[in-house]
Amino acid sequence: MPKLSVVIITFNEERNILRCLQSVEGMYEEIIVVDSGSTDRTVEICERKGARVIHQPFLGYIEQKNFAMNQASGDWLLSLDADEALTPELKKEILKALSDPKAQGYMMNRLTNYCGHWVKHSGWYPDRKLRLYEKGKGEWAGTNPHDHYDLHAGKAVQLNGDLLHYSYETISDHLKQMDRFSAIAAQALYKKGASSSIAKMIYKPVARFLKYYVVWSGFRDGLTGFIIAVNSAHAVFLKYLRLYYLQKGKTI
Repeated sequence: MPKLSVVIITFNEERNILRCLQSVEGMYEEIIVVDSGSTDRTVEICERKGARVIHQPFLGYIEQKNFAMNQASGDWLLSLDADEALTPELKKEILKALSDPKAQGYMMNRLTNYCGHWVKHSGWYPDRKLRLYEKGKGEWAGTNPHDHYDLHAGKAVQLNGDLLHYSYETISDHLKQMDRFSAIAAQALYKKGASSSIAKMIYKPVARFLKYYVVWSGFRDGLTGFIIAVNSAHAVFLKYLRLYYLQKGKTI
């Protein structure tokens, strides 16, 4: 079986990292954790579980994941976020795929837990992610803070089983991330030359709400689906509001 490296980037993830590490036990040759200055017990937990911790100031989500990928020595890489964990079924599927690889990348469905509720609609499931890939066949790309792995050579195959994503324990957690991510996204759009306007601050959030709640059946997730749709619309509003101010030479 080819050598597998598990690669994770972290920052103050003591609440999640142990669950992530335990879910991959017994399947890797090495585990690489790239930490960007955690002040909690993240590094201690990772080192106790046998991970090689590399300290790297945060470069951006895409840049940090590419840096982490390049530290691994395995023939294959499994890239996880600290708040994710493999189900037993997915773990079995990964080991089976590695025993006789028939592709250069493997996709998996991500199932997200939002404040204790597993979200089955709202555009959040199946949230397909390419996380298992042969080294040297691609790179991380996208627009920060939203990254994805681009496979440059070969094909990708879908695996059975879910990648569990423990996203937010409270709505406050979601609101804090929205504030941070909207600032990062606005900066990324500004660097690309994108523009904002009052009209965009009106119709883009409305379109996002309708997409999540109606088109993607968020209503089937009950109150959770409604909260996700509202918060997603608000995140879009914040992004374009911040971009508008950047155009004026200001920040908020």
